Amino acid sequence: MIKTSYFVCLCILFVFGCTPDSSQSDSGEDWQILFNGKDLDDWVVKIHQHEVGDNYANTFRIVDEIIQVNYDEYVTFDNRYGHLFYKEPFSSFHMKFEYRFTDQWMEDAASYTYRNSGVMFHSQDPNSILKDQDWPISVEYQLLAREVDGQARPTGNMCSPGTEVFYEGNLYPDHCLNSSSPTFDWDEWVKADLIVYRDSLIIHMVNGDTVLRYSKPHIGGEVANRFDPNVKIDGKALTSGYIGLQAEGQGVEFKEIKLKKLD
Repeated sequence: MIKTSYFVCLCILFVFGCTPDSSQSDSGEDWQILFNGKDLDDWVVKIHQHEVGDNYANTFRIVDEIIQVNYDEYVTFDNRYGHLFYKEPFSSFHMKFEYRFTDQWMEDAASYTYRNSGVMFHSQDPNSILKDQDWPISVEYQLLAREVDGQARPTGNMCSPGTEVFYEGNLYPDHCLNSSSPTFDWDEWVKADLIVYRDSLIIHMVNGDTVLRYSKPHIGGEVANRFDPNVKIDGKALTSGYIGLQAEGQGVEFKEIKLKKLD
């Protein structure tokens, strides 16, 4: 049975629009440090066209206590979409991280990947991702930066490879859902919060402001390809899963990655 306090919390969030304060209790026993600043021992790499655990061309590396997506050992990108997964799944949680882009971009990558990355959550187990599967079945907290001066390009959006969500009470028909965030320059550190209540409510925050809310994530839809059909069970609610940092041809850096379990 779900605790009464959980229902009360959800009612307050839905009715009054309240959001947990992203600034409180950043340090302490409740927060689990996901990246120790030293190594990737707690993380699992999966890159398209490669086996689980193959960190091709040192794509994911540590530089100055930062997780860096770096392509300086690549000749061509060749659709090597990659993800770096934390070793254990989570259900209800509040995750914090900071990110910024670098000036590195693989020109043979798809044009939409320019100054574009993301953090996947409620993802399938990386060990269940087939060698030639391009995207994990998951929900994505999408990260974007300014591409053209004077043109809005919000960050903290939602994308849904192999999944679907409800927005404002209705099944959202498109792959990505824009947030209300401002546009940031590519080399600016941005603080992100991801608050997930199982399959009930998901909140995206950027620099302390709530920019997007949606609900009922479940397996379904398109985009992910060449997956194990036993994993993609359309209609199945996503109540937990793995967290993965994305690499899709654009250099990006992540730091201060921590998580507090809410259940």
